[in-house]
Amino acid sequence: MNLKIYDSVKKQKVPFVSQEEKKVKIYVCGPTVYDDAHLGHARSAIVFDLLHRVLKVNDYEVTMVKNFTDVDDKIIKKMSETGKSLEEITQFYINSYLCDMKALNILPNSIEPKATQSLEAMKELVNNLLKNGSAYKLEDGIYFDTSKDEKYGNISHRISDENSVARVEGNTNKKDHKDFALWKFFDDGLKYEADFGQGRPGWHCECSAMINKHLADKTKEFAVDIHGGGADLLFPHHENEAAQTRQAFGQEIAKYWMHNGFVNIDGQKMSKSLGNSFFLKDSLKQYDGEVIRFYMLTTHYRADFGFAEDDLISSKKRLDKLYRLKKRLYGGGKSVVNKQFKIDILDALNDDLNTSKALATIDEFIAISNDTLDKEPKNKNLKKEIIANIEFLNEVLGIGYQDAYKYFQFGISEDEKQKIQNLISQRNDAKKEKNFELSDKIRNELTSMQISLMDTANGTMWEKL
Repeated sequence: MNLKIYDSVKKQKVPFVSQEEKKVKIYVCGPTVYDDAHLGHARSAIVFDLLHRVLKVNDYEVTMVKNFTDVDDKIIKKMSETGKSLEEITQFYINSYLCDMKALNILPNSIEPKATQSLEAMKELVNNLLKNGSAYKLEDGIYFDTSKDEKYGNISHRISDENSVARVEGNTNKKDHKDFALWKFFDDGLKYEADFGQGRPGWHCECSAMINKHLADKTKEFAVDIHGGGADLLFPHHENEAAQTRQAFGQEIAKYWMHNGFVNIDGQKMSKSLGNSFFLKDSLKQYDGEVIRFYMLTTHYRADFGFAEDDLISSKKRLDKLYRLKKRLYGGGKSVVNKQFKIDILDALNDDLNTSKALATIDEFIAISNDTLDKEPKNKNLKKEIIANIEFLNEVLGIGYQDAYKYFQFGISEDEKQKIQNLISQRNDAKKEKNFELSDKIRNELTSMQISLMDTANGTMWEKL
């Protein structure tokens, strides 16, 4: 099967060919850790986790790197507001982010470098650029000279977007409005020593330095196979990364560029300034992480995602059908994945991660499986194959991995679960004693709590209605 991805630079789908056979290096721009993760972070994480999974199912050995930006003006502002150290603030939000990612069933990254752990690599980058004349010094910092890079603009094709650059870099003494800060000088506050002046690194140099440190093989044309991130990073961030990597290390930074669309809420791009930046942790209080993951998979990764709670609820009902099928097979073993089912799913996902087509295949699989089970309820081989198919969906899409009954118990506190289990035990005892009046009374009590009971060969199971 041939994997095709949409290259943001070429603006078309192209066959994916890694630099080293069956090995792929991916770098994804991670969060700035000054606050809790929002739905935009969730979208990016799910998109590139899907890519990670699809590559693995296609027998690639994947090195996935996502960074944490833990040096930033927003973090410094939070230090001032809270009186806490940089490490206290950033580690708290890193832990929170990783907890949220676990809830979304995101595969672990191979490396998760922090900016504060990469300062020497950033200083090396700046020194290289100063030595070869690709950077210059002003009163407030070191700047990259974009005129030294003949290919500047080849990534985003947006070199004339003066207003966008001006919002990022405000120094009017720059040689060109496109030039950007590599290192900003500071005499007080948070600062780091460097032979070209004490201060803090510019945001753009961070990823180039980390890629060179952790992933780059100088014998290859490109430092990584795929560089990814949100669509908002294409310019100026990724454009600047590509330029400084070429000039500092003599290497193109990425063979392919992939970008996911924005998250829109009420028709507007999600933004803190608009007050519509939904924190992921709030959504996770109301919905299982798998439900949020499944919902975000319903829109193609390059399209903007319109978040609406009504659509989320509809998407959950669609996922519920997979778990109701899984419930019908509870306690059974598995065999091997149906060959045609696997081909159909991978045909869709290998076509630039076409999740809509893959999910339509799953809908059809659920319907056919239920119909066949109705006709052949004792067909053990069929049941085992269906279980294997569902486990394959976890492998490639990250869905269908939970216990079929526990999935329907989301939102029930541990105290409530203990109360329910105690009532079930009392009911079981009453049934053994043939006290059916008490048994029915307990069932009615549980029903009033919106708890449905199922007596199975594996014992009494329950779910929240």
